[in-house]
Amino acid sequence: MSALPLEVRLREAAPPEAALTEADRALVRLLDRLAADRYGFVAPTPSTAAAVAARRERARPDDLRDVLGWSLPFAPGDLPDDVEELLRAGDVLRPDGELLRPTVRVSTVDGRLHLHSARGSGADAVFLGPDSYRFVRLLHETLDRRPGFTRALDIGAGAGVGALALAARAPLAEVAATDVNPRALRLTRINAVHAGQPLRVVEGSGLAGLTGPFDLVVANPPYIADSDKRTYRDGGEALGTAVALTWTREAVEALAPGGRMILYTGAPVVEGRDLVRTGLTELAAARGLDLDYEEMDPDVFGGTLRRPEYAAVERIAAVGAVLTRR
Repeated sequence: MSALPLEVRLREAAPPEAALTEADRALVRLLDRLAADRYGFVAPTPSTAAAVAARRERARPDDLRDVLGWSLPFAPGDLPDDVEELLRAGDVLRPDGELLRPTVRVSTVDGRLHLHSARGSGADAVFLGPDSYRFVRLLHETLDRRPGFTRALDIGAGAGVGALALAARAPLAEVAATDVNPRALRLTRINAVHAGQPLRVVEGSGLAGLTGPFDLVVANPPYIADSDKRTYRDGGEALGTAVALTWTREAVEALAPGGRMILYTGAPVVEGRDLVRTGLTELAAARGLDLDYEEMDPDVFGGTLRRPEYAAVERIAAVGAVLTRR
């Protein structure tokens, strides 16, 4: 949390069109309150979250992590009065029988608190989980090798995890975040004000009309072929690789000389062939880019392979790629 008062952070977080509502300000104060109390929670996979929550569902919440981390319901009066009041003021409580359940969670990434969607949210959920941690690790590892940027963009920013990591590394840089999901942009603004990091937040797909040149573009796109077309999950055609490859093609055209596109995504492997690596290799050759490619985890979302559209897929790998404009 920034040491600056909330009103100062709000002034510095402009432009005016990004002004926070009273409900948003209540959620900034909630994050400030949690940070002061040294709250911390690591967001696990959805299956882990569901399993742990099921074990605890019938118990009265022991602490704030049960409610704001594991998404357990609570009875009025179970939480500290100020926390419950801020949740109500932030309009993030819904009835669950005689209990209440928050529609948001709070997780720690890179030493900062981030609001994101609770378990069981709808198609416009704002996801944060293990992919987010790998994404931020990739950013830091890449920038540790060659630091320095003055204009950066996080495409499909979600809860703002990547954009805030960049802003924290380069306080004088101009950092923008785009997303098609208004709910994601709302949470990104709130998370940014809490962190004391001014971001330009723009609604839209891909570059969302922003023009280069950028020193740095980063993305952690959805990568599952999702028949329900959930925004946070659906990676489009070609076994969920379409969004990642489309964003990358757009991004590299907006890079300054020497600029980099850092991509974290999931890559389906078919008969030993990584479809993302294949697409990026072709793009790099066609555009005269340098490509560094790393398989960060050989097997993620294995349960997805039971679905008919994944019948030919051997595994989905978590991968990181850096494309550099010469």
